[in-house]
Amino acid sequence: MKNIPLLLLCFALNVYLSYGQIYYTSNGEITFYSHAPIEDIEATNKQVSCAIDIKEGKIAFSMLMNAFQFEKALMQEHFNERYVESHKFPKATFEGLIKDLEDVSLSKAGSYNIEVEGKLTLHGITKTVKSRGTIKVGIDKNVSAKSTFVVNLQDFKVEIPTMYIDNISESIEIKVDVKLKPKS
Repeated sequence: MKNIPLLLLCFALNVYLSYGQIYYTSNGEITFYSHAPIEDIEATNKQVSCAIDIKEGKIAFSMLMNAFQFEKALMQEHFNERYVESHKFPKATFEGLIKDLEDVSLSKAGSYNIEVEGKLTLHGITKTVKSRGTIKVGIDKNVSAKSTFVVNLQDFKVEIPTMYIDNISESIEIKVDVKLKPKS
C-alpha cells in the first residue's frame, strides 16, 4: 500500500518527461541557390512544415513547391511550370532520422552538431540524402535546426532545357532553417 503513491509519482513523472518530445513548426524556411555563369538564382520558401520527434530521432519536412518566392516573377513562373512542374508535383517531402541524437541535450542550452539521413521526395522521385547540421537548444527550451546540402537536379529528373543550360546550375545548394516549439 505504501508503494502506490511512489508508483503514481513514477507514472506522472514518466508522462511529464515524455510530453513535449515532438517539436513542430509550420513556418520554417528553406532557401535554394543556383550559381551559373549568366545569372545566380535564389528563392525562399517560408511555409515549410517540420516536425522532430526527439524521443525517436525522427524528422520530417513538407513544403509546397509553388511557395518559393523569387526576386523576379518570371523566374518563379519558369521554376513552377518548366522545372519542378508544381502542378504535377506540388510537394517536396523529407522523412529521416537524426543519427547522433544521443549527443543532443534538451535540458541544456547549447548548439549540437548532428547528422541526418533520410528520403527526400522531389519532382516525384525519392532518393536517400545525408546532411550535417546543427540543433540549437535555447534557454527557453525552444529548438532550432539548420543544415546546408546540395541536390543534383539530374538525380530528381528535373530537366534544364538546352537554351537555359548556362542559366541554371545542375547542383543546387539547399539551406534549411527551422525554429520549432514543443507541440501542444
